[in-house]
Amino acid sequence: MTDTHYTKIFSGNFIVVQMLRDRLESNGITPIIKDESESGRLAGFGASIQGFQELYVSNEEKVKASAILKEVDEELKA
Repeated sequence: MTDTHYTKIFSGNFIVVQMLRDRLESNGITPIIKDESESGRLAGFGASIQGFQELYVSNEEKVKASAILKEVDEELKA
């Protein structure tokens, strides 16, 4: 089993992930975005789900990032 220092806090479409990334970065959190479709495209393979991304943050920033994620979720529901 691999030991990681990052936790996935969100997965979804490109637009929402970019909005979350901007909000996290403006609060001093540097997220990691994983995009399987882009990785596959660059390697010459087809992509199964275009525009689907995963957002990860360090475990130390998880609580603060989760609060920001909740705020954005409430904004999107309004």
